[in-house]
Amino acid sequence: MLNWSDLHPGDSRPAAAGRAATALLAAVLQPDDAVLIAGPHAVDVITAVADRVTSVDLLLRSAPDAEELAELLDDTKGQVFCGSLDRLPAPGDVTGDGYDVIVVLDGLDRLVGPDTASLPWMAALQRLTAHLRPGGRLLLGAENTFGFQRLIQPDIAAALPRDEDWGRDLADRAPGGLKPLTAALREAGIQVAHTYAVFPSLVQADVALTSVGGFAAVVGARAVAARNEGPVLMDPYRLVLDAAEAGLGLELAPAWYFVVGADAPDVLPAGVVPAGEGVLLEEHLLTALRCDDQAELRRVIPEYVAWLGSGGAGSPDNVIFDGTSYRLFGERQELDVVGHLARFARRALESGSRQPWPAAADPHALTARLAAMAGITVPEPEFSPDEVVRPRGSAEQLTTVARLADELAHASARAILFEGTVSGIRRSRPYRVGHAVLNPARVIRRRLRRVLRKVRR
Repeated sequence: MLNWSDLHPGDSRPAAAGRAATALLAAVLQPDDAVLIAGPHAVDVITAVADRVTSVDLLLRSAPDAEELAELLDDTKGQVFCGSLDRLPAPGDVTGDGYDVIVVLDGLDRLVGPDTASLPWMAALQRLTAHLRPGGRLLLGAENTFGFQRLIQPDIAAALPRDEDWGRDLADRAPGGLKPLTAALREAGIQVAHTYAVFPSLVQADVALTSVGGFAAVVGARAVAARNEGPVLMDPYRLVLDAAEAGLGLELAPAWYFVVGADAPDVLPAGVVPAGEGVLLEEHLLTALRCDDQAELRRVIPEYVAWLGSGGAGSPDNVIFDGTSYRLFGERQELDVVGHLARFARRALESGSRQPWPAAADPHALTARLAAMAGITVPEPEFSPDEVVRPRGSAEQLTTVARLADELAHASARAILFEGTVSGIRRSRPYRVGHAVLNPARVIRRRLRRVLRKVRR
């Protein structure tokens, strides 16, 4: 492809990159390996491989990318093949006796160009693995066509043709879903050693997890939420956590890494998921809010505030609670006590979580309620109107509207009942007798006040 770049795309997705990708390569590659990197990979990924192994060959469909990387790796042992996968020389020809490691973290879809008539995904996989030496290692990426991104953001550009959306056979695409993919790999005689859920995407692999649950789910949720900061169909953070709790975190991951023939750690990169027992303090408090467990709130909030006073520095979304103690999850957050509680109040309102108090409460009012549980008085803001926080996702907004409508209906029913009760009292005989007796006395009292005011003047 002469006038096309996957490294510097104008109308397509960028090349595969991310901390998880470089961490996986660091865990799998050995100094004497001969490596083939097939498909678009970011420059830092390619240089990380080149700095670690004996030789690196590249397979790229873009001529400008091939020229740029050939110049960049001029001092590195290896070759740059420019063209589609079906033009790659057969094993034993120019490529020698094969490779110790083949890296395809971008997947197989972008190993072909418009001049490739048809290359089904399974045929492409077999053609590529034919270049592996016996006992070789394969690092394969695949995008999930029905992952969290489909539930978070509508693909409004799906019907708009892009430059790279040339006519392709349906069989050229990867099988959809984790089970069909693993079945296809098994059919090809490939035994997968590790399967990673990649967050937030294949081209921005910030973290890769072999299991999505507990604190690992929180890490994945943070990565997905950070990538979807605009209007969304559902709250990304809550969606990932709810799916993980239902055991669907791995299946709904935005993408996957498949590691064949190598051992690798459970989490990439290392250290992003904390060890130990406990739950996120934010989740514990939200559960108490949803269950109207104010006793638990009044127990935990003062303890948390005391922990902050002893040197702790983390909002509830960044603190682990094990029932008796608190510890930090991530970096310190330099806020005062009210600032930490205000952050939780805003996140609770953005999530559309149920509250035991009136749903129309603004962040300041909710913060003041929580702070009062710890004996802290939050001053009223000066010249600041009540702020209304809108829930993140459209689904949470509809839920909040339904909850507000229900509360309004109950309030209207109570008002009607109260009005009827008052009207009944006014029509009763005791009320009319009392009114007849007391009304003249009121009139006399008012007249006496007028007379006394005149005398004083």
